Amino acid sequence: MTGIDAFTDVLDGPMYVVTAASDGKRAGCLVGFASQCSIDPPRFAVWLSVANHTYRLAREAEYLTVHLLHRDDRALAELFGGETGDRVDKFARVGWRPGEAGSPVLEQLSTWFTGRIEGRIEGGDHVGFLLAPVAVCPPYGDRPPPLLRYRELRHLDPGHPA
Repeated sequence: MTGIDAFTDVLDGPMYVVTAASDGKRAGCLVGFASQCSIDPPRFAVWLSVANHTYRLAREAEYLTVHLLHRDDRALAELFGGETGDRVDKFARVGWRPGEAGSPVLEQLSTWFTGRIEGRIEGGDHVGFLLAPVAVCPPYGDRPPPLLRYRELRHLDPGHPA
């Protein structure tokens, strides 16, 4: 284990499903690299693996939708993280509706936002997408359910090599 591996091994961030649409096609994947990156103006960055089907579609998209996962959403995490859109239509297995420019909004997930892609940041085997929120469905109630965290999914077999 390298020094940075030891550092990142203790991180336990929330997990997301990120969806995209372009040219009548849609895609979505499980994401663990994401964060708010500006307060004013509000900005959020999500990092997509360049090996990922969703990344290839997101390069052509105008918007991405970022869905926050709660512990009860493990089955969705397994679908969007354990299958690849190169072989499986994940959206045939879930309820969804088109959001901004067709970016899929997953009906089962109640906390999400759609962001206009403002820029891209090369980062090795992942590319960051800088998002400006345009539609938000914030957490419900004063006590939202616990988030689904990286440690709870660390042994999930990905739909493609990282």
